[in-house]
Formats: sequence, C-alpha cells, structure tokens
Amino acid sequence: MTGSEEAWWIERYQALERPLYNVVYRWVWDPTESQDIVQEAFLRCWRMRDSIRADTFKALLFRTAINLASNHRRRKRLWRLVSFESLPEEPVDAGTASGVWSRALHDAVESLPEALKRVLLLSEVAGMSYREIAEITGVREGTVGSRRTRALAIVRRKLESGGKSQ
Repeated sequence: MTGSEEAWWIERYQALERPLYNVVYRWVWDPTESQDIVQEAFLRCWRMRDSIRADTFKALLFRTAINLASNHRRRKRLWRLVSFESLPEEPVDAGTASGVWSRALHDAVESLPEALKRVLLLSEVAGMSYREIAEITGVREGTVGSRRTRALAIVRRKLESGGKSQ
C-alpha cells in the first residue's frame, strides 16, 4: 500500500467513524456493541479494498454496518427467545447518547419497520442525502423520501400519543 492509499483510508475513517457510530448506536442501543460493529464494518471494507471504488465507499461502509447491526439484533432477539430469563432492556444512558434521545423517542424509533428505520436513521442521524441513502439501501430517491416522511409521521404520532400503539 502506498502512502497516499493509507492516507485515504485514514481520512475516510476520521470522516465517517462518528456518523457511522451514531447510526449503529441507534440501531443496537449499546455503546460497546456499536463500536465493535463500526470496527468490523471498516475491517470488512479494508479486506475488500482492492475492489472498492472511492465513489461508492461510503454507501458500502454504511450498508455493511447496518447489515451487521441488523444481524446483531436478530441474534440478540433469538437469544432472548431461547434463554431461561427474559430480562428487560436496560434504559439508554443519556450520557452515552446525544442526550436528546428520550426513552419515548427510543421506543418510537424501535417500533418502526426496518426499512423505515434504516432511512430515518441515515437521514436524521447521519445527515445523508436522499441520493446517498438510495445508494446504501438500493431503492430510488423518491422511495427514500416517502419512507422518511412515513417514518417521521409514525414517530410523531407515537410521541404525541405518549408512546401508545395506535
């Protein structure tokens, strides 16, 4: 690897690690697991570095991390089903999150279907454009917009109703 290639990877890591962590954290709600998932996503991309194009790297990295986070949640849910004890989830520590993610907001976002949640987190937490989200999710930009609108409406309704199902 040349010095310029190494510098490119370092720049990508420094620019994307925090936004990626913020999205993953709001997917798994565990700071340690989130850090592990972010590291694994970068590592997987690093292993494929010879076949990655610079213009698609960001989309690939976020798609990889979200898939890892989804797999983590599925394994965690499965483990709860087969475990002898069903312990409630620990409340989110506001000191480790942004501080504005209340329990009601957490629950409202958690209740979203995965496709809506994915778009909402990428747009609102990572600050990505519809185009970037479309690249990551593999849907058209118009679909990204409608999913974001639907997700926001669902979250807003849940928060207005005090988190009760409607």
